[in-house]
Amino acid sequence: MRLDLLGPGPQNPSSTGTSSTGTRGETVPTVPSADSAADAADVTALLERGRTLATPVLRSAVDRLAPPMDTVAAYHFGWIDADGRPAEGDGGKAVRPALALISAEAAGAPPETGVPGAVAVELVHNFSLLHDDLMDGDEQRRHRDTVWKVHGPAQAILVGDALFALANEVLLELGTPEAGRATRRLTTATRALIDGQAQDISYEHRERVSVEECLEMEGNKTGALLACAVSVGAVLGGADDHTADTLEKYGYHLGLAFQAVDDLLGIWGDPESTGKQTWSDLRQRKKSLPVVAALAAGGAASDKLAGLLAADAGTDDPAAFSEEEFAARAALIEEAGGREWTAQEARRQHTVAIEALDAITLPDHVRAQLVALADFVVVRKR
Repeated sequence: MRLDLLGPGPQNPSSTGTSSTGTRGETVPTVPSADSAADAADVTALLERGRTLATPVLRSAVDRLAPPMDTVAAYHFGWIDADGRPAEGDGGKAVRPALALISAEAAGAPPETGVPGAVAVELVHNFSLLHDDLMDGDEQRRHRDTVWKVHGPAQAILVGDALFALANEVLLELGTPEAGRATRRLTTATRALIDGQAQDISYEHRERVSVEECLEMEGNKTGALLACAVSVGAVLGGADDHTADTLEKYGYHLGLAFQAVDDLLGIWGDPESTGKQTWSDLRQRKKSLPVVAALAAGGAASDKLAGLLAADAGTDDPAAFSEEEFAARAALIEEAGGREWTAQEARRQHTVAIEALDAITLPDHVRAQLVALADFVVVRKR
């Protein structure tokens, strides 16, 4: 399949290159920040506002869990260490809570109106992380051992399930018609997220996955929940379906841009920044966008990569491969154009997300915040 048949997106990877072969850990070169609607300090303030308003409600929700699930969840969120001592762990980027609060402002409501939505989306997101880490065999998240490594697989499953149940409680206990509408959007997004995880796992055992299949999977796994995050606050604030649907479209394409950057970091990211092992996605045999794009490109590097990955399928233990072998695969992906194609796809999805906002009238400061967060999502190291 030729990637240039996908429409007005990035070029065929066989026709593009990159000047950073073999480099690791640099900021992903996607959207330039010079013309951003807000500077980095403004984005930091938006993310911090999301944390400040959502975290107390999130903690209160987690406190409802029966022991030891409350403790296990607190460890996962970075509030305590493995021995139960208070900790200041890395709680993640907090993009989803920030979007939920801005979403409420898009409906003309105070940002606080979006807090239950922000908390519900964070609970679903972390439900997925707990399960994903176990299914993927990830031993590190946010520079710490994952829950299943510390507390065992059973607790990772149970606590993940409990967080999903809490997410629905947080919304439904508001008891308003808007809460019912918001919960429907959350459950629909969660089902799509689970579909995406199922696709992701199934693709690991296939020699070939099309770019269209990969984008569909990533739209489900990442785009759906970001779409929910940026619409749920508006729904709670009384927005009509057209406004919420438009914000969802922005969030969906932003999610695809977000995941494209994650896919780049999953191969070339600096472990000190990402909190994961070197060549993380290659160790897990993920059919991420750079891999899929490289395989679809054709040419010598693509064919050699396909041969190596087909041979790898007979080996279940990633430890059987040396660092040099993973590095060689990453170099072939880059030579075939998979790295540059994915960076271009992140740019394209970013553009589609921003253009979606033209369908509704937004206060200037709300639009500026959404543009600034979109820029942040695609220019990052972790």
